[in-house]
Amino acid sequence: MQYKEPLELMGVPGSPYTRKMLALLRYRRIQYKLLPGLRGQLRSEPDRYRERPQPKVPLLPTFYGTDEAGNEIAICDSTPLIRELDTEYPTRAVIPENPLLALINSVIEDYADEWLTKAMFHYRWTYPPDIKKAGQMLPRWANINSPEATMRERGRQISELQISRLRYVGSNEITKKTIESSFLRFIKLLDAHLTSNTFLLGMRPASCDFAVYGQLTCLALFDPTPQSIILEFAPRVYAWTEVMEDLSGFEILDDDWPFGSRPAEELELPKTLLDILLEIGKTYIPYLLANEQAIKSNKDLLKTEIEGLEWVQKPFPYQFKCLQTLRDEFQQLSIEQRKGFKNIFLGIGISELFD
Repeated sequence: MQYKEPLELMGVPGSPYTRKMLALLRYRRIQYKLLPGLRGQLRSEPDRYRERPQPKVPLLPTFYGTDEAGNEIAICDSTPLIRELDTEYPTRAVIPENPLLALINSVIEDYADEWLTKAMFHYRWTYPPDIKKAGQMLPRWANINSPEATMRERGRQISELQISRLRYVGSNEITKKTIESSFLRFIKLLDAHLTSNTFLLGMRPASCDFAVYGQLTCLALFDPTPQSIILEFAPRVYAWTEVMEDLSGFEILDDDWPFGSRPAEELELPKTLLDILLEIGKTYIPYLLANEQAIKSNKDLLKTEIEGLEWVQKPFPYQFKCLQTLRDEFQQLSIEQRKGFKNIFLGIGISELFD
């Protein structure tokens, strides 16, 4: 996709992926225009907003650009978009130059986008205070001017739809404890990491920071139940989320990302980052591998164990695609880099993705 500034995208405040990309664009100092969304589509006001193409799968945010023939197209997936933007706008890039650090970044970004979002969706549509707040606000974000009766009915419809979709995300009575305990461990580990690191990979934000931030805009800043947990156990995470929203004035230095081009055997990751990666290895990696096997076996139900607890949900084809993307990035490493990567994460669980 070809871009020109200001980039044009459509999204809504309640979308963690919209917030992820807006914060990233502000940090990158890339000009953009946020077009108002309505139920996953561009608001229908032909005198104000021209008609746009629809993406294959309508997700938020939707970016608009042109193909090589000059035809306008719409795309949604934030992960490849970020990497395209790094190529198009190399200043203040968010993918580390060191290929090993870049792969670590990709693993954490994928964890945030595909596992931490389970906690976001679970809390929002499981607990009554969260359901009530989301039911009130989501329809108002789409159309502030609607009559109150319309807002209430639309809020009821949204709530019923999203609650019915919990099974697709993996939130149910069987998985509840795993989701909530994993979330609590992660915010405590992130809180500990932030005591001596400004961002996940050092003193400069990477795409994984914006992915985690996107989910935390819901978990820390909006939904009452996870917000109260974060304020009690990890208040530094709440503050970090607020700071991440606008890093347009944050200046970077050449050595803000550690390691440069040094080989794998010389990488010394801080213990607090290794602890976060160990958590990913104990929770998200077993899920990804079980999801892969369920899809390859054409099973209607994914069943596995995570941290000694049963996990049951419908297989998720998109997350199989995410696994393949991570493996493709691993294969782009040299043989020595692959060996080094596996040695770093021996016993942590991350390297099992690439066996």
